[in-house]
Formats: sequence, C-alpha cells, structure tokens
Amino acid sequence: VQLQASGGGLVQPGGSLRLSCAASGSIASIDVMAWYRQAPGKQRELVAGITSGGSTNYAGSLEGRFTISRDNAKNTVYLQMNSLKPEDTAVYYCNARVVTSRIYNYWGQGTQVTVSS
Repeated sequence: VQLQASGGGLVQPGGSLRLSCAASGSIASIDVMAWYRQAPGKQRELVAGITSGGSTNYAGSLEGRFTISRDNAKNTVYLQMNSLKPEDTAVYYCNARVVTSRIYNYWGQGTQVTVSS
C-alpha cells in the first residue's frame, strides 16, 4: 500500500483546508484509513479514521470542526478541516491499516498545516 498525502498549507485562523490521501497498491486489503497529526515536541495523535464500511471516529476535541470522508472510486480519503486554530498546526499524516493475522500500518509522507495570522 502506498499513500500520497496533499493539501496542506498556510491558512489564517478560522479558515479551512482539505487534505487528500490517495492510496495505491493493495487497496482492497485496507480496513481503516485515518489521519494523524504531530505538532512540534508532541506525540503523534489520531485525528480521525474511517473504516472500509464508512464508519468514522474522531478525536473528541476535533469532531464538529473536522470531517473525514472517502471516495472509493478515486481510492482517496479526505480530511475537511474548518474553523482552524493555531493549535491545529502540525504535520498531518495519512495512515492505512490492514488487519490480517497481524496489523500492518502504512504511512504517507506527511503534509504541513500551519494556522497563523
């Protein structure tokens, strides 16, 4: 599984961005796709996830501002981020999880999101 993330950038507080993550390779084996983020000096944390069946989950503090979705025809997962705050500044990583007898995690290259005036 290969993941290509895009869509990061500089945005003012209160603005919006949409991140995209295009998957290729053994796509049919993916059980969950998710977005994580890592701010400077902090641990990587889950932002949102979406299962192959379309069920979603969010970090509690982000639900309502962030929306994860998927376009199966394009093998792409999106993260719509609204009402962005400076504390949302981080590198955002796309993740794909494959569950067989083991759990395999695949990561995209990360895309920088900076929220600043």
